[in-house]
Amino acid sequence: MNSAAVLTSGSAAWVLFGTFFLLLVLRVPVAFALGLASLPVLIIEPRLSPMVIFNEMFKSYNSFILLSVPFFLLTANLMNVGGITDRLMRMSRALVGHFPGGLAQINVLLSVFFAGISGSSTADAASQGKLFIEAQVKEGYDLSFSIAITAVSAVLAVIIPPSILMVVWGGVISTSIGAMYLAGVLPGLLIGLAQMATVHAYAKRRNYPVYPRSTFKEIVKSTLTSIPALLTPLIIVGGILAGWFTATESAAIAVLYAAGLSLFYYREMNLKQLYQAIVETGKLSGVALFCVGTASVFGWLLAYYQIPKAVLAGVQGWDLGLMGTGFLIAAAFLVVGCFLDAIPAIIIVGTTLQPLAAAAGLHPVSFAIIGIVALAFGLVTPPYGMCLMISCAVAKVPLKYAIKDTMIMLVPMLLVLVLIIVFPELPLLLPRWVSPDLLK
Repeated sequence: MNSAAVLTSGSAAWVLFGTFFLLLVLRVPVAFALGLASLPVLIIEPRLSPMVIFNEMFKSYNSFILLSVPFFLLTANLMNVGGITDRLMRMSRALVGHFPGGLAQINVLLSVFFAGISGSSTADAASQGKLFIEAQVKEGYDLSFSIAITAVSAVLAVIIPPSILMVVWGGVISTSIGAMYLAGVLPGLLIGLAQMATVHAYAKRRNYPVYPRSTFKEIVKSTLTSIPALLTPLIIVGGILAGWFTATESAAIAVLYAAGLSLFYYREMNLKQLYQAIVETGKLSGVALFCVGTASVFGWLLAYYQIPKAVLAGVQGWDLGLMGTGFLIAAAFLVVGCFLDAIPAIIIVGTTLQPLAAAAGLHPVSFAIIGIVALAFGLVTPPYGMCLMISCAVAKVPLKYAIKDTMIMLVPMLLVLVLIIVFPELPLLLPRWVSPDLLK
């Protein structure tokens, strides 16, 4: 503990976390709860001042890499209003519409494509919810199933590159973003396949409808019209790997590319819609970045009182080994993700667990992928569950309505998480093949 501190590590932890969880119970938004929970400690501690809140928030915002967050959110909004999503949907229908549970299969595959362009799960849940939930119910799908598959498939956006969480993780924990992008591909695709298999099982059991098989001509036509949109992730990831631009610059390139496609190639977006997309992005970015700021203050206080060091001192004595450490890391992120947004969770928990992962010999990229996949669960698990919350809001039903089907659909995803913990080299296969220098 800092010798100048009045509060002990234990008492500071009680004040910070006690106040935070009390505020959550009182339904104070997470971003505000993190900042308000920090305030009592800053008032009690004579060597600190409430001005620390503003200083640390400013430091967190003074980050070039965080500029990518609004850029990726804007890319997602431009996709929705510019006809890009519609074309990807037609291609998805041509490819998997004839599978059992055709429309739900399209939902999953579109989320895979959307993930490779936007990097935002909340944007995916909002747009897919509007597209699919009502349409699936009209075709005879159960409403709870429709909500669940829309919410669960949306989490692919934080695993498949370009992921906003990977950008934040790289900025906070100094891990190669290019390596994480490549490492996220295989786990993301495995989760997507697991979700499609789950849809297949549901469809067979509940006799959900299918679409007629598309002709080869229809598949080729829909694919050709979608190729310009599908080039987006190749431009982003390829540009980073080639050293043409940074992760932040790639996000700006993605915006320009999506705007160009929407305005001049597909010609389905006008200047008014462009303005609306920018305004909507500003609102979403404001929430996300405010959360980053308050989480940074909370994390700074944890470091000041050496709370992570105290926690790790106890854990390191357990001698868990590589696999045990992986399961502990996943469990920590799974629990925290239920209460915290993924970005502040990375700032607070990721930095805390980093020394533990390093001591166990877990590669920083494998550590990142385990953490991000575990955090993805928090997007659909109460009480936070932002993607599930958005999907339920679109369907105009309470959160509890779709809990059962959501939990069932998370089981295959949990198996993939266990797989990358047991085999931590699995996420590293693609980076080692494409660009091994990124892992050094």
